[in-house]
Amino acid sequence: MTEDELIKGCIRENAACQREVFNRYAGTMLGVCQRYARTSEDAEDILQDAFIKVFNKIGQFKFEGSFEGWIRKIVVNTALKKYSLIRYSKELSGYEIKESNETQVDPSAYGHLTEKDLLVLINALPDGYRLIFNLYVIEGYQHEEIADMLGIQPGTSRSQLVKARMMLQKQITALQKVAV
Repeated sequence: MTEDELIKGCIRENAACQREVFNRYAGTMLGVCQRYARTSEDAEDILQDAFIKVFNKIGQFKFEGSFEGWIRKIVVNTALKKYSLIRYSKELSGYEIKESNETQVDPSAYGHLTEKDLLVLINALPDGYRLIFNLYVIEGYQHEEIADMLGIQPGTSRSQLVKARMMLQKQITALQKVAV
């Protein structure tokens, strides 16, 4: 069955088509959820909530652009609602990383990190930093878009990204020292 046929079947609320759409995209979208969630249970909850929204709003899909991209946008927005900035507003303003004279991360340290290692490091970031990092670096949103989505200033998004990157560099440096 083609993607268009599946979408039209979902619009008609055909359970078999809905199941097939879920089966095709759930694995990829669970990965998106895991980047935003603190726990695997939270990721699964976000995924479930997102697919409920997908099936409720599928009539709004205009058959323009990527269907997977349309689903991803719903998944990201569902994750954002779960982890609203109100929940961790202290992180946005209260956690400061001080500049240091530590040596830069050896570029070879990055080469030894697997995708799983990076995901663990990203998930260890405070929620606010992780959220901005994911939206900017992984999802490709610009700071102005992130600001609109989260109700913050673009400068706040920029500073959170800088702090997230600094924390990741410190984590990588610590791993590099342990590996030596």
